[in-house]
Amino acid sequence: MKFKMAKNSIFAVLLRSPWWYSMAIVVVFAIAARVLLPDPYAAVGMMGALPFLVIAGMRAWRQSKAPNPQHVSDALARASNMSWVEFSSALEQVFSSQGYAVTRLKGPGADLQLDRDAVVTLVSCKRWKAASHGIDALRELSTAQTAQAASHGTYISLNKVTDKAQRYAQEHGIRLMAAEELGPLMVQVL
Repeated sequence: MKFKMAKNSIFAVLLRSPWWYSMAIVVVFAIAARVLLPDPYAAVGMMGALPFLVIAGMRAWRQSKAPNPQHVSDALARASNMSWVEFSSALEQVFSSQGYAVTRLKGPGADLQLDRDAVVTLVSCKRWKAASHGIDALRELSTAQTAQAASHGTYISLNKVTDKAQRYAQEHGIRLMAAEELGPLMVQVL
């Protein structure tokens, strides 16, 4: 059984925040326990900060492994200036480095097919530079997904998709990969 943390729980929010936020909570928790609890119980009270200390450590580790934000921004700028051939080749490199077998597709709806461990993912990315991303492209991807019996679908865009398209993607199990997720991937190959 896979554990899924609530998106807006304190721990989920802290895992998306700088590491020192969690560390500040640890310090405040420890000081409050020391000041408010009698001496024999202060140490036990301070142990309540342990989950926040673990989160701070996890977040610090992730931040140390994350690419430089300036490099990510530069990679996204270069991606937005690429031709379709260059962009699709870069994506092929990225997905291949992650262990996928990548196949280019010519039909409507999907541009790449990713295979790994008998799981098929269709990727729609030809409209990555479009200023607006609506529901039509997601419908095409969903149709291609059904026609090819693909397990997953991913839609890649540099700009945000509309709220209606986001709801459609969520309802049909399509993963939206926007600039914040695409940037670190593109750093690997650009």
